[in-house]
Amino acid sequence: MPYANQPSVTITDLTAENVKFQLEDTDLSVANAIRRVMIAETPTIAIDWVQFEANSTVLSDEFLAHRLGMIPLTSDDQVENMQYSRDCTCSDFCPDCAVEFTLDVKCSDEQTRHVTTDDFKSAEPKVVPVTSRGREEESNEYGESDDILIVKLRKGQELKVRAYGKKGFAKEHAKWNPTAGVSFEYDPDNALRHTLYPKPAEWLKSEYTEIEDEDIHQAEYDFQSKPNKFFFNVEGVGSLKPENIVLMGVQILKKKLSDLQTQLQLELHNDALTI
Repeated sequence: MPYANQPSVTITDLTAENVKFQLEDTDLSVANAIRRVMIAETPTIAIDWVQFEANSTVLSDEFLAHRLGMIPLTSDDQVENMQYSRDCTCSDFCPDCAVEFTLDVKCSDEQTRHVTTDDFKSAEPKVVPVTSRGREEESNEYGESDDILIVKLRKGQELKVRAYGKKGFAKEHAKWNPTAGVSFEYDPDNALRHTLYPKPAEWLKSEYTEIEDEDIHQAEYDFQSKPNKFFFNVEGVGSLKPENIVLMGVQILKKKLSDLQTQLQLELHNDALTI
């Protein structure tokens, strides 16, 4: 492929929740590798250790621990400075590999008490539930958002928890997935016929279609063409900004390829010495 090492990127839309961009002059396998890395290998911070000091709610400890683990935590400013707990030299938890959270709520009224992410307090101001970020600032660029409900308490019920957030990626558990959805399309007018529509007129046209005639629903079949333009849409859950998901994903893919190249060169060098 003459264009394999000269790809280009054009950002078409960028918001706090998602980014749309066009990747051109590269192979389908490269585009799919970037998509998979963004989903499965981009690190974030999530609750991974929970200790219950008191729980008289209707939900079991395991159920609540799972709910806490699935709360997205802001990771943009801290995740790259943290170590994986398996790589840290500490014996238990330390600021280099973990972030401490506490939750202590008791219902003493007749009215039902909603325990939400607003009650979930972090020892590190840079790592908080995504619904709580920016509330202490005068100008909140993220706007107001509803807190995530953890559990409901009735009079006399109590929940007291200590938890630690750790760095990880979605290959280990889905709670570390920074994306709500990553998709791309490469043939908006179906010229390659990778999808066969029984009745093309019944299907909506892609937003990237180049066909202006409303009576024409798909392009002429081009058996010689190859995909080389990819329309990405990356939507984040809030733990990372969408642009950071893309940048970190590309960096991780680049490192994996670099490590592969280094290891291959080492193997070839060892083989040459053996001969």
